[in-house]
This record gives sequence, C-alpha cells and structure tokens, in this order.
Amino acid sequence: MATFLYKLGRLAFRRRHFVALIWVALLTLAGVGAASAPAAGTTSFSIPGVEAQKAFDLLEQRFPGASADGGTGRIVFKAPEGQKMTDAANRATVEKTVDALGDGSEVASVTDPFTTGAVSKDGTVAYTSVKYDAPGMELKDSTRDALEKAGDDARATGLTVDVGGDALQAGAEPGAIGEVIGLAIAAVVLVITLGSLVAAGLPLLTAIIGVGIGVSTITALAKALDLGDTTSTLALMIGLAVGIDYALFIVSRYRSELAEGRDREEAVGRATGTAGSAVVFAGLTVVIALAGLAVVNVPMLTKMGIAAAGTVVVAVLIALTMIPALLGYAGKRVRATGEKRRSTGDRTGDRTGDRTGDRTGDRTGDRTGDRTGDRTGEKTGEKTGAGTGEKGRQGKQTKPGLGVRWASFVIRRPGAVLLLGVVGLGAIAVPATQLELGLPDDGSQPTSTTQRRAYDLLSEGFGPGFNGPLMIVVDAKNSDDPKAAATTVTDGIKDLKDVATVTPAMFNKAGDTATITVIPGSKPSSTQTEDLVHAIRDQGTDVRADTGAQVLVTGTTAMNIDFSQKLNDALIPYLGLVVGLAFLLLIVVFRSILVPLKAALGFLLSVLAALGAVVAVFQWGWLGGLIGVEETGPIMSMMPIFMVGVVFGLAMDYEVFLVTRMREAYVHGESPSQAIVTGFRHSAKVVAAAAIIMMAVFGGFISSTESMIKMIGFGLAIAVFFDAFIVRMAIVPAVLALLGKKAWWLPKWLDRALPNVDVEGEGLKTQADAASSCDGDEDRELVRA
Repeated sequence: MATFLYKLGRLAFRRRHFVALIWVALLTLAGVGAASAPAAGTTSFSIPGVEAQKAFDLLEQRFPGASADGGTGRIVFKAPEGQKMTDAANRATVEKTVDALGDGSEVASVTDPFTTGAVSKDGTVAYTSVKYDAPGMELKDSTRDALEKAGDDARATGLTVDVGGDALQAGAEPGAIGEVIGLAIAAVVLVITLGSLVAAGLPLLTAIIGVGIGVSTITALAKALDLGDTTSTLALMIGLAVGIDYALFIVSRYRSELAEGRDREEAVGRATGTAGSAVVFAGLTVVIALAGLAVVNVPMLTKMGIAAAGTVVVAVLIALTMIPALLGYAGKRVRATGEKRRSTGDRTGDRTGDRTGDRTGDRTGDRTGDRTGDRTGEKTGEKTGAGTGEKGRQGKQTKPGLGVRWASFVIRRPGAVLLLGVVGLGAIAVPATQLELGLPDDGSQPTSTTQRRAYDLLSEGFGPGFNGPLMIVVDAKNSDDPKAAATTVTDGIKDLKDVATVTPAMFNKAGDTATITVIPGSKPSSTQTEDLVHAIRDQGTDVRADTGAQVLVTGTTAMNIDFSQKLNDALIPYLGLVVGLAFLLLIVVFRSILVPLKAALGFLLSVLAALGAVVAVFQWGWLGGLIGVEETGPIMSMMPIFMVGVVFGLAMDYEVFLVTRMREAYVHGESPSQAIVTGFRHSAKVVAAAAIIMMAVFGGFISSTESMIKMIGFGLAIAVFFDAFIVRMAIVPAVLALLGKKAWWLPKWLDRALPNVDVEGEGLKTQADAASSCDGDEDRELVRA
C-alpha cells in the first residue's frame, strides 16, 4: 500500500498540471450536471415493516383519494378577553378563513370548526384543520405561504391566531451560514496550526472541491435515483469534515519530510505513502459507518448514508492526488513562517549543495554523459545541502512541544490517567441509562414560534392530546360483521387509561374498513401516549381472535413511536456490523489484536458519554439555559444511531492517524514508550487541530432555534471532544504504555494470513536503502572511470 501510494504521489507531483485539470474538469462536469438536471421533486418518507406504515398503505388502498399520508395544517383561533368564538364577528372571520384555505392548491379538505365541533367547551378557542394531498415535507412553498397568509389575515381582525401542523415543516436544507462560519473557523485553526497561509489554504481548497463534486453529483442524480432534499445535508457536513482532515494530515507529513532534508518530490511521495495510507484506511472506516446505515432499513437514511459515503471516497481520492499536485505548485511555501526564519542554515546548506551538485554534475557529465552527471549532481547536492542544513539545525536545541510533554507525563503515570479518563467518561455516561427516544413535535419548538403557540392554545382549549390524535384502522374484510367488530374496538378503547375522546367509526364505500380517531389525554411525546398505543395494539390481538378484524394504529404520533422503536431495535445490529468490520480492518492496519480492541472500546465509551451529556441537557434540562434549551423532552430517535455513524468515522480517523505514527516508529526500531512520544510529536498537534475544527463546525449548530438541529450540533461537538481529547489523547497512550510490546502482539498464524498493507511505510525504507546502495555502486564505478 505505502509503495503504491508513494509512486502515486510522485506521479501526481510530476504531472500536476494534468491532475489539477482532471479535478477541475470533474467539478465543472458535476456542476453543469447539477444545473441542467431536472428538479428532484419530492420523496415520500416511509418506514417499511412498521405497523403505522402498513396502516397508511392500507388506507391508500381502501380510501382512495383520501391522502392518508398527506400533510396537515391547523389554524387555532382564540377570542379576545370577554368574547367567544361563537360571536357573530369572530364566527365570520373563521368562516372567511375556511373559504380562503379551500381555494388553495394541494388542499384535499378543510374543516369548519362550527360544524365539526372543534370549539372548546368555554367557547374561547376553535381550530380548523387543513388536509393536503402531499406529505408535509413535500408541500410547495406557495402552499405553506397560503396557510400562513390565511392566519395573518384572521389575526388582523383582532383574534389571537397561530398556525401549526406538519405543513410548516419545510424540507431540511444545508445551513449555508453555518457552513461559512465553520469554514472561517477552520481557516483560523489551520493558519495557527500550520503557520502558513499557503499550507492552511490547501486543505480548505481541496475540501471545497471535494464537497462541490459530491453534492453536485447528488443533485444531478436526485431525480433519477429519487433522492430527497435531505440527502445532500449529511454529505455536505461529513465531506467537508473529512476533506479538511485528510488533506491536513498529508500536508503536515509533507512538511515533516521537508524538515528532514528531502527534496520536494521525494517528500511528496513519502507523505502520500505514509500519511496517505492512514487516509485510505480512515476513509474506509467512515465509508463502512455511513453505508452501514442501510441496516436500519429506512430508505431516507440509507440514501443519506450512501451519498455521504460517496463524498468521503471523493475526499480520499482528492487527498491522494490533488494535494500532491498542489504541493508541486506551492513549493516550500507550505513551511511555517517562523520555521523559514529559523532555517537560514538550512537554506544556505541547500543553496551550497545545489551549487556544488550542479558544478559536480556538470563536470562529471562532460566526462560520462549528461544523464549520469545529472544523477550524480543531484545526489551530491542533496547530500551537501542536507548535511549543511543539519548542522544548522543542530546549532539550536528546540524545546519539546506540548504533545511530547503530555505523552511523557502519561507514560510516567499511565494507570492514574487511564483510571481518571474511564471513571470520568463513565460518570458522564450514567444519564444515558435513562435515555427516552422520540421525535420532536411542535411542543418542543421555541415559545417564539407560531407552531409552539398554536400547540399551547390547543392544549389550553382541548387538552394536550389534541396535538397528537391517533388513527385506528379496522380492517374488517375477513370479519363476518364489520360494524360489530368496529363497535367492539371502540368500546374497548374507551375503557383504556389516558383516553380523552373516541370518535365513532367511519367506514369506506365498500364497508370493509373503518377509521376511528382517538384523542389521548397526554401530549404526543409523553410515555403515557406511547403506552396507550401499545395498549390499543395489545387489545387488537384479542379483537382479531374474536372477530377476525385486524386493528392497526397509525397517525403522526404512532409513526414517530414506530420509527423510534425501529431505530432502537437496529442500533445493536448496526453497532455490531460497523464496529466488527472496522475491528477487522484495524487488525490489518495495525497488525495487532489489542490495539483495535482498545480503539473500539474507547469509541463506545466516548459515544455513551456524549449520549449521557445529551440526556442531561435536553431530557433533564441540566445547564439547558446556557445553550437555549426551552423545552425538555425525549431525545430525538435518530440521535443514537446518527452519533454512532458519524462519530465512529471521525473517531477512527483520529485513531488511525495517531496510532499509525506510533506503529511506524515502533516498526523502525523505537521502544514502545519512545514510539508513543514520537507519535505524539508528529501527530498530536494536527489531530487536535482537526478535532477543534470539527467541534467548531458542529458547535455552530447549537445556536439554531430548531431543537433537533441544536441537539445534533451539541451531541456531535461534545462527542468529538470526548473522543479526541480524552480517549485518543489520554486513554489510548495510557493503555499502550501499560501494554508495552504486548500491544503489538499478533498470533503468528494470523500474521501469515493477513495481507501486508505496510501502512507504516517500511517498504519505503527498504526501497530507499536499496536505492542508496545502488547509488553507491554507481559512484564507485564513476570514480574508477
């Protein structure tokens, strides 16, 4: 692997014009394809296999044209103090609003609160419901605008009017401002870390190009592959993250190779062969984590995961080819400004060596030929320049960096560091044992939004359950008496706990299917409502045995409950697949059993600690005021599996980059303790920079007014902090120090069976020694000649 990438890096360096042209052409092609592609349209959110989805599908068949999965809008009216909604003027306003809504596009039906009884007992609150042909996330902007305008017109008459329902939930769009802020923070961190504007600009440039190609390709294929608007969101975030990371590590390694006196092409080759090998395997772990989302069997998540995985592949290819090409353009300007000032001796040595080499090469070339002379001149120049530069460097001893000092401290007290790290993260993870999963509704919105105010008005006038009605579908096709079966279901539900209202059954034209609306006594996201759904389903089993009718529970609330349960059930298989495959991959990379095991266990510890922090803040409300959490409640059901996928990929990035440098030093003859220090000397600074960039990007989403976005931003930022700075920077070196040589133990039979991918670049050293020996033989032949 290292030898192949070494040759690839040198080829890209020499053919940099061609390589750059290819990537620019690909970016242009993807951009033109995205601009000329037909509009993606809309995609239905479906969850195959769950009861709520089966009920929706059945309603589509038995109630054609009813738009069972269509979006809903709700306008809630409240009369001024001392008035009622049944007063003539207020009633006229409501009826005018109903007429205006009925004229809108995509509208299937509009209810009149005075004919449907949607007026509170005290007469102060009323609401009208709008049913749409398309799901809420797929409605046109003009349809949402019409709903909001109807509310504004009614509000102008003096009523308190607010709008709610899933019709206002627009499809998720990438946060352009958040990404710009993230890029700006990344630029600052890169400049501070690398000390060079040129070096800092390369990772940003290549990451933007990679994301541009990935997202544009997704947009171009959206119509053909039925990709929704949300598909590119994860690809954008992850592609930007890993694109910066991968380029940063290769650029950093290139600077280290230059500092050791190698010429630019050789430095590029070695950087691509060593750091590039780590990039390949780190990218593979991210691809495994993202593509593994297909295990959940939710089409939306599968498409998001595969699209993001494709963008990661593009980021890896760009890091291995375009970065070496751009380094060819940049020359030695990628070196830090301070390093340039300190390396006067290096430059003097380089110039002296170059002049000496040129003169020697010219004289020798006159006698033995241009080709031999050029080769000898280059060799002599490199040796002379390197030697003079080395003397310049030896003249001044540099103080050990923070990474070296920290690694030395951990090696002296590994037990204490390990205990403190594990106990600390374990304590933070404790709240995760009380994790409650659910999906956010309007009740979790900030109180400043109209959706939240409409939610509160409905709760005030009709009870909290009105915000999440349950739809019971009675499939009586196999029943001898469908009406009796529906009556049995209705009577049984009335006897259950936490039931506020049960409407009479409504049959379809064929008379074989009925729908019953149940209003729970508790809010949609409560555990009481979830218990009620399970109780109705349990009762349905007895009804089917007695009458032959099948009872299904659906509606937005039931769908959310089923979705949460499906994700919860898929978490363990997903973890097993992702961690298992990555474990096998890391065995090949590190040629060790204990190092990959330690990496996997450390990841689980950091994710559990992050989930514990999320539960403490968003479910329990601890310190919620500091980040603007206005309403506590269940944790978003996608959060655990989403965090596992994203954080696992980034965690394995940090693991591979940090530990491969330790492995490289160990293979090249250093003791286990020395190898740990060497790994930190070369990698800790850039790993910390990469983690800070990711934390800043994710942390930018905490300021969002959307509870879900805020939760994702906080969860990912805190998870990266735990994994990068506690697990990788403290627990990992402590464990390696305690294990010593045992950390790199591998059974002999397994060592023979595994392919040798040579991530540490041992093949490059052998190749260099062989080349040096060959050059020495040539020198002797020239002298004799």
